Amino acid sequence: MESEIHLENNRFGKLQEYLREFVYGGIDGAVTTFAVVAGGYGANLDAGILIILGFANLLADGFSMSVGAYLSAKSEKDNFSKHEKIEYWEVENLPEIERTEIEEIYRAKGFKGELLQKIVEHICSDKDLWVAEMMKDELGMMRDSKSPFKIGLATLVSFVLVGLIPLLIYLWNFFFPSEINTFLWTSILTGLAFLIVGWLKSIVNQTSALRSISETVALGVLAAIVAFYVGDLLEQFFK
Repeated sequence: MESEIHLENNRFGKLQEYLREFVYGGIDGAVTTFAVVAGGYGANLDAGILIILGFANLLADGFSMSVGAYLSAKSEKDNFSKHEKIEYWEVENLPEIERTEIEEIYRAKGFKGELLQKIVEHICSDKDLWVAEMMKDELGMMRDSKSPFKIGLATLVSFVLVGLIPLLIYLWNFFFPSEINTFLWTSILTGLAFLIVGWLKSIVNQTSALRSISETVALGVLAAIVAFYVGDLLEQFFK
């Protein structure tokens, strides 16, 4: 099967199309929120303050990241449309030049003689195909079928959902006080989140699951360690 040769995976159905945005939004959400929690823990902040800082980061950064993803995707679509309109104008107004360019493109691919002329004739007989070939082979641009809005939405949803995990134990302990080690259980839950997101990243990038999970967990741990010691240092400094 060709899909097996290319390691294609369709287990998530239509959601597969936006899995990349979901994964990277989730990674950012978990890393940044856990870093806030670790920094607050290192600075011995009150749980209530830590929860406020965590949610402020979760909502502000999540919104900012989703807007950035939306604007980036929309900009790419707008740029594609602009160049596509230019190519349509050139095909309509400078057909001989554009025909020569198609011929040069396919000659560079190894076609020649009568076969080359048949290919050029076939492409140039269909304006839409002609423009599509110019966009792909001359400009190196391909149309992205994904919706910029859905890209932004997937980023926001994953950032908030996964980024909420480092705050869950603190929220539970705030409303239902107990003697549990809050930061320890938060670290365990966040570690599980990194495991899952790392596995999903391996599907997106078609790489080793072990390697992807290790990289994701290492990133989260490193961010937490840096934030913890920065928080501890600042707490000592401002005593």
